[in-house]
Amino acid sequence: MAAPRRAWLVFGFSLEEAAGEPSPGPGPRRLEPGPGSIRRVWPAWSYVVVETGAGLELRSAGRRRRLRGWSEALPSETHLVLRRAAAAGAWRREAAVRGPRGLRGPPAWSRALPPGPAPPLPLLPDGFATPRPPFFGALPAGLRARRLALGHEHALALGAGGEVYAWGSGRHGQLGHGTLEPEQQPRLVEALAGVAMQALAAGGWHSASVSEAGDLYVWGWNESGQLALPSKALAEERAGDEAAGAGEGAAAWAPQPDGEDAAFISIQALPALLDLPQDPEVSSVSCGSRHTAALTRGGELYTWGWGKYGQLGHGDTASSDQPRRVEYLVAEGLRAEEVVCGPWTTYICVLEP
Repeated sequence: MAAPRRAWLVFGFSLEEAAGEPSPGPGPRRLEPGPGSIRRVWPAWSYVVVETGAGLELRSAGRRRRLRGWSEALPSETHLVLRRAAAAGAWRREAAVRGPRGLRGPPAWSRALPPGPAPPLPLLPDGFATPRPPFFGALPAGLRARRLALGHEHALALGAGGEVYAWGSGRHGQLGHGTLEPEQQPRLVEALAGVAMQALAAGGWHSASVSEAGDLYVWGWNESGQLALPSKALAEERAGDEAAGAGEGAAAWAPQPDGEDAAFISIQALPALLDLPQDPEVSSVSCGSRHTAALTRGGELYTWGWGKYGQLGHGDTASSDQPRRVEYLVAEGLRAEEVVCGPWTTYICVLEP
């Protein structure tokens, strides 16, 4: 019997839409015509960098640019950070996307790297990279980080013992320290102390982590249901849709007396344990700008949060504050192996029978 083949699918906002061209729809779409050619993906909003057998390649609305000699990418809408064995550098987005052959012009920032094994980006041997100025940040000498995740205004680090550190802006509770105050330096997320984590993710203004036992924790902003906790904004939206469908005489959602809105959660400033339907063990998690995707150890994918562009993979553009399994993968007999959220997209590596 033939071995399963790996392929990458994408749901949500398309590169064609970013360029103002007709969109092929919310997905699913394949990233390559044949199986197995793509190994890793690093998405931004209007472009994506992929690793193939030939190296890194930047794709944007039908254009492809080879990024020769580089091994990892960290993209944003303003700059693209690249790394190879001996150096890291950042180029403006236009220089990377529109250059006739690969990168155009000198880097906006560069840094020589010492020889030896390299941790995965955004980590560097002596600190971490950011895809926006100032491009480099130092870490305290005593912090041995093995993973690092960047949100729009905050950062998370996974320590050598599975502990989680958070710093940056805390105005949406995304640091998990129980307050809305900023932190200039990495600070231990004390609510998770004693629970060893194996994975973490930072969204626009929310965060998530997965314990070694397969439990999922979420915290931060819940405006679009991205924490899978009851969202007032989504309740209002659903009530408005129901009222419109029932006719003019239907009563829409209205503000409740004091205390009646307590069931809704706008900001979760401390990590909350999240139970998925059927209570599966989680292996990894990824966060988009305002949506979240979790992969189970059994190869199933659950998504929730903002869904305007179909990035949740449920065949519609509805947002949800409840985790839902992506039934398309189940129906097609596809086992999810990896998930990577872009700002408004969800990329899934699957095993095809």
